[in-house]
Amino acid sequence: MGHMPQRTLEHLIDQSGLAEEAAAYARHLVEAVLENKERIDLMIQDHAPAWPLAQMALIDRNILRIAICEILVEDNVPVKAAINEAVELAKLFGSDTSSKFVNGVLGSISAKV
Repeated sequence: MGHMPQRTLEHLIDQSGLAEEAAAYARHLVEAVLENKERIDLMIQDHAPAWPLAQMALIDRNILRIAICEILVEDNVPVKAAINEAVELAKLFGSDTSSKFVNGVLGSISAKV
């Protein structure tokens, strides 16, 4: 059974002692991803056709969702910064190949922006 994203986020914010400005941005970003999830997932599927979303590693899929949201929906983060941050998250939390996968998908998407 999945967790409610907002409730999970609030728990993580409480546990981490995150500054309020950063916590507010995290809340905003989670809401934006949830509101645009279908559109974002279609973009992922278009740029990673060999990997159906259901078979994609959960962490990779969610890192891609956040980065695509920052790049295309919010348009408030420089593309290179969003990609670099996503790749670093993939290195930290993903598998050995996650960072290359995330970089490839986001590179493909950013080439069309």
